[in-house]
Amino acid sequence: MKTKSIFIAMMLVVFTFLVGCNSDNQASDGSERLTVYTTIFPLEDFTKKIGGDYVDVKSVFPAGADAHTFEPSTKTMSEMASADAFIYTGVGVEGFADKAKGVLENEDVTIVAAGEGIELRGEEDSHEDEHDHEHEEEAHEEEHDHEHEEEAHEEEHDHEHEEEAHEEEHDHEHEEEAHEEEHDHEHEEEAHEEEHEHEGEGHEEEHGEDGHEGHDHSNGDPHVWLDPNLSITLAENVKNALVELKPEAKEDFEANFETLKADLEKLDTEFKDTVDSAKTNKILVSHAAYGYWENRYGLEQISVTGLSPTQEPSQKQLTEIINTAKENEIQYVIFDQNISGKIAKVVQDEIKAEALVLHNLEAATEEDIKNEEDYFSLMRQNLEKLKKALN
Repeated sequence: MKTKSIFIAMMLVVFTFLVGCNSDNQASDGSERLTVYTTIFPLEDFTKKIGGDYVDVKSVFPAGADAHTFEPSTKTMSEMASADAFIYTGVGVEGFADKAKGVLENEDVTIVAAGEGIELRGEEDSHEDEHDHEHEEEAHEEEHDHEHEEEAHEEEHDHEHEEEAHEEEHDHEHEEEAHEEEHDHEHEEEAHEEEHEHEGEGHEEEHGEDGHEGHDHSNGDPHVWLDPNLSITLAENVKNALVELKPEAKEDFEANFETLKADLEKLDTEFKDTVDSAKTNKILVSHAAYGYWENRYGLEQISVTGLSPTQEPSQKQLTEIINTAKENEIQYVIFDQNISGKIAKVVQDEIKAEALVLHNLEAATEEDIKNEEDYFSLMRQNLEKLKKALN
């Protein structure tokens, strides 16, 4: 009897454990939860907010990672391959993404580029250059056609001279010479036409390689998530992907997205009001991550390094940065939370400025995770630092 009771008790423990394990992967409606891997912190946070109980969200990035240089381990890639979806920005910040896409597509993982449809800062210049190149080609073709017209006119003129030669009854020897010259001229025309066709083929091949379908975002500023307005597009693309993966939860996904959108619009207003009421519009930053604040709110960032922290300035550029900072009486140098910024420290010492830290939100830190920070709490911390730097 005692043995039977112990056996029943053990079975209850095992059953409870199995039910608990199963419920970890179940939504409140009893359906299986989606497993989604994301990259930058805003995508992780937005996916959680929109997906709610229907989605188990995991970040590819460890705490404090640099999105520009991070490479996932083989173990992480293996775990991602068993997921329902992989959501990344698609705007050029995740260096490993192209390689990962090939592996994950073979495993039937849905790939979501959340930045789809966003025109990146800096891409306008590339489009203008492409447009100018097209105009140059058109001008070249017109010039080439004009050359053909001139040649045709010269042929007509030569023909008139031949008629005059016939009327004046020049000797037969001169006629043969004229005939030979005409024959040579025809060969020249054929060679010229072949050259023209070859040039045309070259242009067509060039267009084929540089067409819109082959275009990527790697030349523009990838830090779109720091603009609350552009983050609405990121969030909407996440929502659309979740709806496709789990259409029965569409109503909940839509409602959660609308709440998130309203919060992003409110944050956008807060940023605008902060900059509009500031004493200056210039900030000195270690990393050029804040260009979208320039576009949206009229800020001017003086940056020590480029769009990637690895893009360091020359000695001449560094001198110009220091002189500009002194001229504008910059009192703060702004560092990123996950980048050491050694060169920026040189600038700070040179102009005797204080250090401030802005969060670029590429990845949450250990402290952020412990404090359960989200996109909005970190962005409002950035606002407080910005107020100090601008006033």
